[in-house]
Amino acid sequence: MSKYVLDANVFIEAKNKYYGFELCPGFWTSLVDLHRSRSVFCIDRICDELCEQDDEIKDRVEGRAPDSFFKKTEDQAVVDAFQDMVQWVYGEDGEDQFFDAAKAEFASVADGWVLAYALANDLTVVTHEEYAPEVKRKVPMPNVCIEFDIDYVNTFQMLVDLQVKFIRSTKKKRK
Repeated sequence: MSKYVLDANVFIEAKNKYYGFELCPGFWTSLVDLHRSRSVFCIDRICDELCEQDDEIKDRVEGRAPDSFFKKTEDQAVVDAFQDMVQWVYGEDGEDQFFDAAKAEFASVADGWVLAYALANDLTVVTHEEYAPEVKRKVPMPNVCIEFDIDYVNTFQMLVDLQVKFIRSTKKKRK
């Protein structure tokens, strides 16, 4: 069974679109349950990004996510993988696809660290970004995944792979 590391957009898109806290609380519970079964993780830098916002996600992260959900990225293997990825993005290995602003952004946000953590720990990345071979304004996570032979899926594919099912509750809430 694969193990997964989550990008911030997994949380943000779920909250804003299809798995809102009131609409599908089972999604949020399942993330914690899947973590407890050692299938789903995230990283400290994503936690920091999510907690910068003053919204429901910050409340969930700080109040309900186990501390072990957010893994530290200071391990030397992760740091080395991140440096290799930044070197590739900056074109030092012959790749010169991205604009300078995209390169600088990649080196300063959590995306690269998610990828480095996945590479160092043999995890599948979960993101809603898509492979875009011609893009120049951003460094899409799937582009780096392909270059570094990291598996990636979106949230829905992860849920299918992990055989998660959300069942409609017929219970009425008491007032």
